[in-house]
Amino acid sequence: MIASHTEENNPNLASDRVKKIAQQVTVRIITKAGAGSGVIIKRDGNKYTILTCKHVVGDNQEKQYQVLSPDGVIYPAQLQKTEGLGNLDLALVEFESHQDYQIAKFGDRKSLLAGAELYASGFPNYQYLKTDTMEDTRNWGRKAFRFTIGKFSWYLERSLPQGYQLGYTNEVEVGMSGGPVFNQQGEVVGINGRLKYPVQGIDVYTFADGTKPTTEMFQKMESLSWAIPIKTFQELKQK
Repeated sequence: MIASHTEENNPNLASDRVKKIAQQVTVRIITKAGAGSGVIIKRDGNKYTILTCKHVVGDNQEKQYQVLSPDGVIYPAQLQKTEGLGNLDLALVEFESHQDYQIAKFGDRKSLLAGAELYASGFPNYQYLKTDTMEDTRNWGRKAFRFTIGKFSWYLERSLPQGYQLGYTNEVEVGMSGGPVFNQQGEVVGINGRLKYPVQGIDVYTFADGTKPTTEMFQKMESLSWAIPIKTFQELKQK
């Protein structure tokens, strides 16, 4: 899918189109412990596969899940075996349905140009109704869906633990983990998982090889949301 010349001149047209795609492929994953987000990546007969974050489903010892689908139907779901995903903060969940749901397309890293617009989608667990009033959204259904617009900022040469390498300026909230990050063509380029300004400070940004960033790097890193590049997932699945 290639963005038209008109869309390049009017980013609002591109974001509107990508938002429609996001609404069709982004799901909410509900566990006994809480909720997160995910994206539909495969269909095999009546079985759909969702890609999400391991930390969204990993704390649910009962292995009981529900998926809120793009048309608002709630399905029982189960966790697939994830040994093939190594230490990545990724997991696969599946559910069955006779309905036709759209399957997300994956984008190439080449689309991640400096300053390129990116879009993040998911379901925040809470929403501020007023300045001092916050409401739990887990019973809101699809009304809780959120779509944010930002820009690509950084692709780390050295990965953070669990595969995080893609930094972007979008606002991502608790509950949006596991949701997709899209390029301007509506293709998934990453999976949301890390929020801006974590309270743990610089230790959160220790690289997977054990080294720490410089103070200057840390100040930039903490100002960004972080995703696992979809390319990392694709490379593992090809092995």
